[in-house]
Amino acid sequence: MNHAGMLARVKKRKRPVEAGAQGQVEVKFKEVTLYLVERKMGSSRRNFLTSLARSKGFRVEDVLSDDVTHVVAEDNQAEVLWAWLMGHGLRDVSRLAVLDISWFTDSMREGRPVRVETRHRIQNTPTVTDCSPPTAVANVSQYACQRRTTTENHNKIFTDVMEELAESSEFNESKGPCLAFRQAASVLKSLPSAVQCLEAIQGLPCLGEHTKAVMEEILTFGRSFKVEELRCDERYQALKLFTSVFGVGPKTAEKWYRRGLRSLKEILTEPSIQLNRMQRAGFLYYSDISKAVSKAEAEALGCIIEETVHWIAPDAVLALTGGFRRGKEYGHDVDFLLTMPEMGKEEGLLLHVIDRLRDQGILLYCEYQGSTFDVSKLPSCRFEDMDHFQKCFLILRLEQGQVEGERGQQRDPGDSRGWRAVRVDLVAPPVDRYAFALLGWTGSRQFGRDLRAFAQKERQMLLDNHALYDKTKQLFLPVTTEEDIFAHLGLEYVEPWQRNA
Repeated sequence: MNHAGMLARVKKRKRPVEAGAQGQVEVKFKEVTLYLVERKMGSSRRNFLTSLARSKGFRVEDVLSDDVTHVVAEDNQAEVLWAWLMGHGLRDVSRLAVLDISWFTDSMREGRPVRVETRHRIQNTPTVTDCSPPTAVANVSQYACQRRTTTENHNKIFTDVMEELAESSEFNESKGPCLAFRQAASVLKSLPSAVQCLEAIQGLPCLGEHTKAVMEEILTFGRSFKVEELRCDERYQALKLFTSVFGVGPKTAEKWYRRGLRSLKEILTEPSIQLNRMQRAGFLYYSDISKAVSKAEAEALGCIIEETVHWIAPDAVLALTGGFRRGKEYGHDVDFLLTMPEMGKEEGLLLHVIDRLRDQGILLYCEYQGSTFDVSKLPSCRFEDMDHFQKCFLILRLEQGQVEGERGQQRDPGDSRGWRAVRVDLVAPPVDRYAFALLGWTGSRQFGRDLRAFAQKERQMLLDNHALYDKTKQLFLPVTTEEDIFAHLGLEYVEPWQRNA
């Protein structure tokens, strides 16, 4: 990405108006002629998809003829579809690309005809469905803190869909459906084997009728039609793109969308939009920080931060948190927790670390937030997404030579810089709150949510990143380690690598 060009203020060009009819838009892909099979698809959906394809420059025929090159069908049995095609008297049916709707969806997303792969083709063979014995569900808890969930996900085909639907619900500010999909994904991630049929999930918690309907659709057709529609939805795609920028939340993304903006370039070239410091950094280093961070890169940054911190305070305590502490191979950023063994000594530590990183020439961006922690305001009955400890949000320069291993630095082909920008968060709680912060910053999001819910509903306690309060006894419980928190709650300790709910 040309950062200098993106940040330059130029006059915004008018967006072309898309038309829904074949005669009102230029045919861009003359080598491809589509025919959408109405059977099973329905006339209204077929009309919608036809209009969508034509608006993107595809030629779509309303009648099946020898001019057609690609036949697209939805939910049709292979043998029935092929028998129907054979009965149309075409010169050479074998030359047709007979394709599943997934090829159409992929092409709409890319804005061009994608390469036909084996997974797209509808072969003239019967489909055999196999259903394995039901999964044991006797000991599956409704709370993620009572389940063991590693990074080995046997039900990714379902959980990816659930998380995408949850994200869409979040964009629509639909908290109920968002939570329901996240809870369902969390339960499915914890299962020891893949779900092969609906009978296998009977009795599992957090799987409502809507969730089961989505799973049944995936089991039957191998995909979710709702998610395919989302991937063609202009608003969803725009909000997903905008929120991928560091410093841009759903509300800002929605505001930009309502102003008619659809791309990052349009945002940067719109004179009336004033980006804040964090957003400007997000755009400037977008090509780097939008890519995943590898475990090798996280470890390299850990060495840099550890050396910097211990140069300032040799007895400081430093811990890698977030997804990498849970054993993940990749993440969006790298989180560290640091404190001092003596109360109060952590004050000002982050500012010294920031200065040291700046002196080393690797600090590309920094936003520091001082501590607003006030013990007199505890306990809090309302959980806040961000705790009150001092913290800083950084973008650091990581040199290629500092990363070890074959699966090291994530770089674009042709990138000869020899370094990349990486997002790093540093949090510095006082030592008496360290265990709470360590638990909170290790995640996952659903694990933390369920742990707090369990504390309140099952134990009449309040838990957050600052304290554990027993409402029955009306006192704060003493905690030194994460194990102490689990013990107070009457829970078996869950290792960090088992918290990937």
